Amino acid sequence: MKKLGIGLAGVGRMGRIHAVDLVSRCARAGLACVYDADGERAAALAAQLDVPVAASFDELLERSEAVAIATPTGTHAELSVAAARAGKPVFCEKPVSLDRATTVATIEAVEAAGVVFQVGFHRRFDPDWVAAAERIAAGELGEVTLFRTSLRDMNPPDPAYLAGSGGFFVDVTVHDLDVARWLVGEVVEVSAHGAASDPAFGQLGDIDTAVVVLRFANGALGVIDNSRGARYGYECSTEVMGTLATARIDNPHRRGLEWRTPGVAARDLVHDFEERYPYAYAAELDAFADCVRTGTPPRVTGRDALAAFDLAVAADESWRTGRPVTIGAQPITTVLPAGGMR
Repeated sequence: MKKLGIGLAGVGRMGRIHAVDLVSRCARAGLACVYDADGERAAALAAQLDVPVAASFDELLERSEAVAIATPTGTHAELSVAAARAGKPVFCEKPVSLDRATTVATIEAVEAAGVVFQVGFHRRFDPDWVAAAERIAAGELGEVTLFRTSLRDMNPPDPAYLAGSGGFFVDVTVHDLDVARWLVGEVVEVSAHGAASDPAFGQLGDIDTAVVVLRFANGALGVIDNSRGARYGYECSTEVMGTLATARIDNPHRRGLEWRTPGVAARDLVHDFEERYPYAYAAELDAFADCVRTGTPPRVTGRDALAAFDLAVAADESWRTGRPVTIGAQPITTVLPAGGMR
């Protein structure tokens, strides 16, 4: 089958990951052309990968069967709507927007256009998490009693990055919140605690370490711990405990080799998310292509992204007020401003 020709908008770090996957790893999705507001950067990547470069987003739409958006967050909504109205299926990196009303308007626009709209929560496509999700859904775990997950970056980002990140919970914890809904079910209460071990984060009104406690509608409890600077490596692990079994996902190693010397057994750890998820990023684009070809709903919809965003905003509210936030008792109307901080 001919690969779906995807035009890639945005060639920053995530864009480059997607570009390489579309050229070399994906089985059913291919790279039709690239576009970036920085034309020189787009041209350099296009030459490196031997693909066409578009001079504008409109040209990208003309050259592509579908669009992948990996531009800065503030442009996601506008470009998604433009692509949808042009009849192009859209894959959009998270978040859709840092503003809830804009997110809702974007979802409504793409749904009205009738195109596939998938948001980039890559863990839903990682083989380890997919295997666990399938067995949990099949009932092999029994009733879920406890959910625990950790997401820890090796090194913190430049503090300058924080201005447009949406804050810690929207930028970091949102992935864990999406996994929580996926593996366990809807969350009814969020309680969050945060700290800035690096004063630079505190000066910006943000944090670099957090613990979040969840209560699920089915009675299960959840614990999330996150860090922007674990120093030892990148870790992303999850455990789901049930009445019949426990599923544990923990694969922080770069390779299977263990080097043993007297009294020490050492294994290399991955340094970042790119090393940890070589298959997930390609799989999510192939899954997107499958949805476009077959008309089936994507595994991660705009509404899933909105639900995770709402939970992240609830966590932010809980951290700032020191009180648990109930989900569903009243609409969450708190919206992070464009800069990401309140």
